[in-house]
Amino acid sequence: MKYFFLDTSNSRLIVAIYKNKNKLAYYNEKCDNTLSSQIMPVIDRVFSEAKTSPWDIDKIFVVTGPGSFTGIRIGVTIAKTYAWTFATEIVPISSLEVMATTKFKGNYIVPIIDARRNFVYAGVYDKNLNLIKPDRYLPLNDLLNELNGKKVSFVTYDSIELESRVIEPDIQILPLLKKHLNDRPVNPHQINPNYLKLTEAEEKLINDTRN
Repeated sequence: MKYFFLDTSNSRLIVAIYKNKNKLAYYNEKCDNTLSSQIMPVIDRVFSEAKTSPWDIDKIFVVTGPGSFTGIRIGVTIAKTYAWTFATEIVPISSLEVMATTKFKGNYIVPIIDARRNFVYAGVYDKNLNLIKPDRYLPLNDLLNELNGKKVSFVTYDSIELESRVIEPDIQILPLLKKHLNDRPVNPHQINPNYLKLTEAEEKLINDTRN
């Protein structure tokens, strides 16, 4: 069985191909604002390195958010197109769960993504990637108050000032594949970005309607 993994939700582009438990190709690099022009050459390179083709992929794992609205749309669109074109099963994965694969000390790991204006996207996971508190969009201070006194490690790509232990993401794909291998596949047309909040355009529309 061959698996294709795609994460475009954050500042790093992650693309990987595995055959069962064996890593055939892996790319994890910072992409800044070049994602749209960079992603297809990277995907082509990963398939070439893995000596495989999209026809050989048995299941696609795509990160659907939260994170960068534009990045998520690009990744989800590509994954949906591949899944539909090649009749491949597709499974959505949370970007916060991906970050939670980082090794840590303590009882729980709290992946955080900066959502601006002192808000964050965050979840609480244990070492087995079990979700202790659901992925949410909330004020950073509310999250810190909830976790006050608890032995947790924070993991983030962003420059967020936290008094507790903060570690850099060290993504491990294989634990994700093992956990979600038997997830029920989703119809490609039903795979959508999971932003956890309205877009700014949607928020503006609602505010304009109320006014």
